[in-house]
Amino acid sequence: MQLVLAPSNLGLSPLHNGHIPGTWRAPEALMGAGLGEAVNYSHLHSLPRPDYRPEAQEGTRIRNGHAIRAYDLIVGETVGSICKSGELALVIGGDCSLLPGALVGARQIGPVSLVHIDGHSDFRHPGNYDPEAVLSGAAGMDLALATGRGEPLLTVWPGVSGPLVSDVNVVQIGERESHDPDFAWPDIADTAIEQVDIFEAQKIDPSGLSQRIHDVLLRAPEQSFWIHFDVDVMDQVIMPAVDCPGSPGLSPQYLIQILSPLVSSTRCLGMTLTIYDPDRDPTGQCAATIIDILRVLPFR
Repeated sequence: MQLVLAPSNLGLSPLHNGHIPGTWRAPEALMGAGLGEAVNYSHLHSLPRPDYRPEAQEGTRIRNGHAIRAYDLIVGETVGSICKSGELALVIGGDCSLLPGALVGARQIGPVSLVHIDGHSDFRHPGNYDPEAVLSGAAGMDLALATGRGEPLLTVWPGVSGPLVSDVNVVQIGERESHDPDFAWPDIADTAIEQVDIFEAQKIDPSGLSQRIHDVLLRAPEQSFWIHFDVDVMDQVIMPAVDCPGSPGLSPQYLIQILSPLVSSTRCLGMTLTIYDPDRDPTGQCAATIIDILRVLPFR
């Protein structure tokens, strides 16, 4: 396994004037908390920190859109080289706008499936909001972008024909807002994306959810797959150090049970871990929780 540190906050919106989202500090903070000792990696890739600019830019209605594309191409080049070597890539972000870049790299091996574990489905796209009315952050769009919905700036990639991943080869786990009357992305239910929201996940045991994931991956048994793990899928009581904490959520023990068979699979190309914000973790307890999960996962 090779470790990629990607200190990006480009996909997030500032909370107030002058605010710089703190997820860029996550790789350094997690390494300081013992990540390097917790996982057995053969090589460390430290990517540069990109320049965050909150204002609108010409040619895009996505905040930092041009910078995200440039950074994701760097991520893609790094992940692609790891995948070609036969090792698994563990990408530590940063925010969710890293996912398209990771998939660009994974696609160098061929078509892929996606296991998207996130407290939000991140399915914001021009079909369910007006881009001219608001400048949006790509961290709420990553699944839409990955499935080819949104500005060509972040949906059309060199060497890839069509979307990075097809709807039918995606399972989204953990959405906690879909039962709200003002749910922003209800059109995800009209797609072939397999959905297991947080309420359904809590009703079935980890083995049952693992079977649901396995069934989706069997739709294309010849394909490799990528995992996206956004730590805000955990309950805010356990993981408050994220940009949008919420309840209910999955426990670390539950996550370990569903992630373990995935990261040990020879079909797994890698995993993005995102949205941890050290600025919201003054005691370091949330960092320790993340490290504890990664320490016991049987990465191939």
